[in-house]
Amino acid sequence: MDASRWDQMYRTHGDLISEHPNATLITEARDLRPGHALDVGCGHGADARWMAQHGWDVTAIDLSGVALGRAAARTESGARVTWRQGDLLSIDLPHQAFDLVSAHYLPLPRREDHASLRRLLDAVAIGGTLLVVNHDLADLSPETRRAAEDHYLALDIIAFLRPEWTVEVHERRPRTSPAPAGTKHTHDIVLRVRRSR
Repeated sequence: MDASRWDQMYRTHGDLISEHPNATLITEARDLRPGHALDVGCGHGADARWMAQHGWDVTAIDLSGVALGRAAARTESGARVTWRQGDLLSIDLPHQAFDLVSAHYLPLPRREDHASLRRLLDAVAIGGTLLVVNHDLADLSPETRRAAEDHYLALDIIAFLRPEWTVEVHERRPRTSPAPAGTKHTHDIVLRVRRSR
């Protein structure tokens, strides 16, 4: 995970990124009781702002300082969002502290020790929810699909879960918003799991 590469992406293509919260977040989180939320790979912060507007105290993290600068500039004064630069392994996150952990289109690289995946799961509080959304691989070109398979996908996460986790949603859904410019992302894979203990 290279911060400079993501900074360059946001400098050159940041205007193509929607300023609207992800529709799946709204669908899956609108009936949850607000608490503490972690937005992993927050980008320009649209999801974090939506959660804050709906009563959540949000910690939003991203590798890109460029993205975080834009996110903070677009956030109302007094909004309950803390912006932090880094990734799951470089930021000190409290153990089992977040009632909702949201990761939309997060390229989480596979590791032999599964350290980043462990940190993602470890952040979820007892009774809390993990929401992971990825592009459906069927929409990707063969080259992009091969690259995506080097990252954790929904089935990888499910296989890693212990008995204290319950899979509440795992399905393929058509996107309700237009695909990002230059892509053919018409479907998402949505995974929502809850921690019971």
